[in-house]
Amino acid sequence: MSAATRITRRIAAPGGQWSGTVLPLLQRVYAGRGALDDARARPRLAQLHAPDLLTGMDAAVALLAEAIAQDRHIVVVGDFDCDGATACATAVRGLILLGARHVTPAVPNRVTHGYGLSPGLVAELAELKPDLLVTVDHGIACHAGIEQARALGWQVLVTDHHLPGPRLPQAHAIVNPNLAGDGFPSKSLAGVGVMFYVLLALRKYLREAGRLPSPEPDLSTLLDLVAVGTVADLVPLDANNRALVSAGLRRLRAGQGCAGLRALIQVCGRRAETLTAADIGFAIGPRLNAAGRLEDMALGIACLLCDEDAPAREMAGILHGINAERRGVQQQMTDEAEAALARLAALEGDAPLAVCLFDAEWHPGVVGLVASKMKDRVHRPVIAFAPAEPGSTALRGSARSIPGFHIRDALAAVDAQHPGLMQKFGGHAMAAGLSLELEHLPAFQAAFVAQVSATLDAALLQAELLSDGELAPHEFDRVHAEALRDGGPWGQGFAEPLFDGVFEVIDWRAVGERHLKLVLRCPQRAAPLNAIHFNGLTREPPAARVHLAYRLAPDDYRGGDAIQLIVEHCVPT
Repeated sequence: MSAATRITRRIAAPGGQWSGTVLPLLQRVYAGRGALDDARARPRLAQLHAPDLLTGMDAAVALLAEAIAQDRHIVVVGDFDCDGATACATAVRGLILLGARHVTPAVPNRVTHGYGLSPGLVAELAELKPDLLVTVDHGIACHAGIEQARALGWQVLVTDHHLPGPRLPQAHAIVNPNLAGDGFPSKSLAGVGVMFYVLLALRKYLREAGRLPSPEPDLSTLLDLVAVGTVADLVPLDANNRALVSAGLRRLRAGQGCAGLRALIQVCGRRAETLTAADIGFAIGPRLNAAGRLEDMALGIACLLCDEDAPAREMAGILHGINAERRGVQQQMTDEAEAALARLAALEGDAPLAVCLFDAEWHPGVVGLVASKMKDRVHRPVIAFAPAEPGSTALRGSARSIPGFHIRDALAAVDAQHPGLMQKFGGHAMAAGLSLELEHLPAFQAAFVAQVSATLDAALLQAELLSDGELAPHEFDRVHAEALRDGGPWGQGFAEPLFDGVFEVIDWRAVGERHLKLVLRCPQRAAPLNAIHFNGLTREPPAARVHLAYRLAPDDYRGGDAIQLIVEHCVPT
């Protein structure tokens, strides 16, 4: 993050009613996020919004209940990211729990089929002879695939959370909290969350109809999958999502997750007992996502559906290896993107308001990660493109935005002004995907930059870190570090606690090629503090006094009462 980043201290809401177990520091952190009591800071499952508030739920439940009663073949079509994989596994496991006997998972291949329920995928699914297709984490933009499925006589249920376009697909039922006029209060459900809600509603219907298996299925056993998909998809962790994720994390910490997730926790070197949302986002999620990026997400789904430890460990090991390969590909592509940005800056004197990057050798499964890295680098909306497959003139693009600029709406505006330039697009405020032909890339780039230039508020172009203020000397201890770690789940819309302050640098050393280890002293505290600044190593040594934005964390490597500061931003003072 550049030195131009502004650190702004949060203003905590006044008041609050807390139980005696919540430390004052944690009360301050929660209040800075608008939570003024235990119920809002730590929501429970009993506070979840009711499933019947979702538009289309009655029609969806009727389709599924009839399919179960008639012993029909249900094919669950997932997506090739972590949300889509966990949603697929949740659907398969949940429908079987509720009495379905013929349930088959399926997922598109990123290179062969492209995104979602495409006509090509439908043609391949025909050999399975499905009666009902259930899409998870996609479907709202899959008009052609759904039309083809219906032409074959199949029923189609769409469960999705992506923003719909002006025309809805002709599915038999659609459940999506972001449909126009939908009354569900939380618009931030991930795809896996939407599917979980469908299962809750289906269980209620079957219970009232006297058709539930005995003993009654416990759908809370699926919350480990719901937690992983929700966190990995970077949806805002509003109170409803935090209740879901908290419950899933409790299962994972207790060793009650499915065999596949237990194996993934082990292979990425995390401790189940202290697992956090950050561990999901930075360790478990990437290993599942890697399968869909470079290989086939069918492996990730199979891992999540596995009930035996040995094969689950074997599949987790393969996913771990694919993720290592992904990191190598990503590093090469990131280096090339940074070189392209440097050439742009040399030509224009600064980064343009919006950036489009393309390389004929890039991998389409990794462009989203590259776009995200470059967005962080220049704090501008960025779209990275790659050929859909080697040598193809069809491009797949992945867009990432900065806070306050809605990237999917920008693409919709470009599409309205230049019909046919893009073949298809979809997404959210902060991330979107699109496809177009190589010959249209220059015209698209010009149109996209023009749209951003016309609508982007210049005030959004300065990166900002929101800080929870300074820590008192007595708060630099293991008790407070563990309370902050366990006080989440933290994530999008409910940010992990970040503090700032001025420190004296009394020692430093390089760690590897990119990282910086610091020994610090702060006022009114005799003992020095250890800190690590990942990717913080530069050609110049750190200044003697620095203003840091940092997270307080237990130092599990050193153990005991050890703590360390995880530096996010550093400027000399």
